[in-house]
Amino acid sequence: MPTLSNPPVRTLRETRSAPEWTSSQAAAGSGQFLNTPGFQLRPLQVTWEMTQACDWKSTPARAGARSLRDRHQFSTAEAFHLVEEVAAMHVPLLALTGGDPLLRPDVFPVIEFASGRSVRTSLTLLPTPLLDAAAIAELKASGLMRVAFWLHGSTAALDDAHWAVPGSHRRTLAVIGSCHEVQLPVQINTIIARRNFHDVDPMIELLTRLDVVLWNVFFFVPPSREQAGELLTADEHEQIFAKLYAASKVVHFEIKTTEGQHYQRYLLQQRARESRGRMTEADVITCAPKGVNDGKALVFINHTGEVYPSRFLPLSAGNVTTQPLAEVYCDSPLFVSLRDSSRLKGKCGRCPARNVCGGSRARAYAMTGDLFAADPCCAYEP
Repeated sequence: MPTLSNPPVRTLRETRSAPEWTSSQAAAGSGQFLNTPGFQLRPLQVTWEMTQACDWKSTPARAGARSLRDRHQFSTAEAFHLVEEVAAMHVPLLALTGGDPLLRPDVFPVIEFASGRSVRTSLTLLPTPLLDAAAIAELKASGLMRVAFWLHGSTAALDDAHWAVPGSHRRTLAVIGSCHEVQLPVQINTIIARRNFHDVDPMIELLTRLDVVLWNVFFFVPPSREQAGELLTADEHEQIFAKLYAASKVVHFEIKTTEGQHYQRYLLQQRARESRGRMTEADVITCAPKGVNDGKALVFINHTGEVYPSRFLPLSAGNVTTQPLAEVYCDSPLFVSLRDSSRLKGKCGRCPARNVCGGSRARAYAMTGDLFAADPCCAYEP
């Protein structure tokens, strides 16, 4: 087990105990409710960026030095406290990501600490030299529920070009094999954009051979207007939806989308059509549960504790080093506003599926500067 690194802990953070999750917490919007008395609004997933450090050529010795240099990221004590907050809220999944989380010497104790408090964890990793069969085995022994890797193409040419790191595709496939050897379930994440739009069918074939349990398809959100050329059109999103829907009927792994909220609307349309007239689209949408969106059941916490509605929406609602996570999620003006579908504009505001979908708030904000504007990549006309 690696030696723990304990940089100085912020006084407020060190002394504040995990908050009680009481029935007085506001029950706003489309939050998820628990049957347990005293629990109400909670996210379905908390994603924590353990570090932004990433060194494709790192060695264990350099990793320790790197973690000591980054004084802004959580200390081990702060990490444990965040896990306690997530446990107190009964969040179904804590997703750990980076950077390269293996550059934190406490990554294994944090996972073990979460496992001991019945917090299910997934961990997204990069195929750096730190990731070998021994690390995979230790992650499994620590109680990790699932490990995730990025594959942005079915071939080395496509995937390596995304990272600009030759050999990353080959190494990812190799460590997936190591995961299977210790029976650690594997998730694959893929960002779909202009550059790999043509590669969906080959990716499905590859993931079938790799025996993964989940494919998380991220629909591109441009970090800047200059990168908007990689954005797919609304019609191209529909084409991808059709491929995902067809695949979901035959593959053995689960398919989910990130920043593809309108895929839920597409699914409901298909179910209405397959009912052979027994149900209209309006009937299906009315019966559907409220959807997951930026700020609705999702929380992203960066390496310094800033809380965002999603990784792709750069608007902070608070910081968990000074506020309880439950308070930020339930009561911050940003999260409360995102749970109010009446604030949506344009066709998103008129759409009968606005509570099931609501469009990508991150993409709307990136393209228009308006958090509540219509998703520019949705082809549906209410």
